Amino acid sequence: MDNVRLWQWVLIIISSLVLFFLSPLAKNTNQFFKARQKKKMPSAFLLMGSLVISWIFAKSITNAANLGLEFGLVGGVSYAAYYLSFAIAGIIIYKMRTQGGFNSIHEFITSRFGKGAVAVFSILIIIRLFNEVWSNTMVIGSYFGDEGTRSYYTAIMVFTFLTLAYALKGGLSSSIFTDAIQMGLFALLLIIILWNVFGAQTEFDTTTVLQSGTWSFEMGLNLMLAALLQSFSYPFHDPVLTDRGFISSPKVTLKSFLWASAVGALCIILFSIIGIYAQSKGMQGQAAVEVGKSFSIVVLLAINLIMITSAASTLDSTFSSFSKLASIDLQLGNSLKFGRLSMIAIAILGTVPVFLNAEILSATTISGTMVIGLTPIFMFWKKEPPILSFHLSVFCGILFGILLVFEWFPHQLVFTQGKYADLLWVNFWGILCCFILYLSPLWIRK
Repeated sequence: MDNVRLWQWVLIIISSLVLFFLSPLAKNTNQFFKARQKKKMPSAFLLMGSLVISWIFAKSITNAANLGLEFGLVGGVSYAAYYLSFAIAGIIIYKMRTQGGFNSIHEFITSRFGKGAVAVFSILIIIRLFNEVWSNTMVIGSYFGDEGTRSYYTAIMVFTFLTLAYALKGGLSSSIFTDAIQMGLFALLLIIILWNVFGAQTEFDTTTVLQSGTWSFEMGLNLMLAALLQSFSYPFHDPVLTDRGFISSPKVTLKSFLWASAVGALCIILFSIIGIYAQSKGMQGQAAVEVGKSFSIVVLLAINLIMITSAASTLDSTFSSFSKLASIDLQLGNSLKFGRLSMIAIAILGTVPVFLNAEILSATTISGTMVIGLTPIFMFWKKEPPILSFHLSVFCGILFGILLVFEWFPHQLVFTQGKYADLLWVNFWGILCCFILYLSPLWIRK
């Protein structure tokens, strides 16, 4: 185990240093906040890869493997349903840019609902970015030691610092550039892992995968339907995704978002196979970790490197998005110095929950419920309702999120059984109420 731990440290330090030295140095705000290098915009392929790897978080592939362990193929497909978000966001952002002439989500919110709405929207975004820091670094820590141990906390602190270092160097330019490297590495490592999982000596094949799990509400469909419902609001509170919707031409952007939806979902399903393998072998615990231990040290280190790669990609994107939010969208200080100070601030604040026993999956499911009030706002983006409509819908979503967190939602309104049943029906009834509240001022005005 000591040799494994040593190699883990080598991977985390060398990979971070390589990315630091390869990252472009941002010399102006266009390079730092908009990833503009010599006035060239990212290509469709580069943007697609950046979208996919920045959303394949360390926590998301950990959840995918664990859901494969718990529910079989249904678990992986259910979690992959969140990647419908790319297609929905891509189509809506394309129309907002070509038909509405908007250059950012914040510009749209400001023009429709005013500065008060922008303040509320920005708070939701900050909560999202805040969650992304701790929920991904906790996964990295779990590969170096049990939660609460010195090695666990040391790994988190070192990883966060090293990722912050190359993010500070180039901002969004660093993020987009390193995403291409990280996406290629992720694909290679996933092939290596699946090659071992499907090796002849394991007696594990595609038939085992296809027959794993049961397609029922109790065994994963609750989560799938909840993910599909959240896909109409979830992407719009994630600036890591939406920032990339405005840095290339509308056609290039739409193409990259649609491809990212399919490729991202496929990656999640493929990674869930690791959990399905663990299920077939009767393994318990953290699926990816246990499978890695059951093979050679090479496979375990490959899984480690995938986690490091995906977490680093999400973390550097989080830092650059928060920097842009504070500097450009909220206009608190449009300078390289302020942008870099903003990154340091979110890195420090986002690490605090690591010491508070936060739960990883909740960062996705609960924050996704909190923002269901955005659904009618972006589905009906062409309409110009009263400002009240925005606040009624958004705060209704937050209310339902609170009901979910504290388990106050009436059981009489939950019509399926099993895990995630509450999540599904809180989202269903919540979105229905948000639509009614959003449109009611329009009906009254008529």
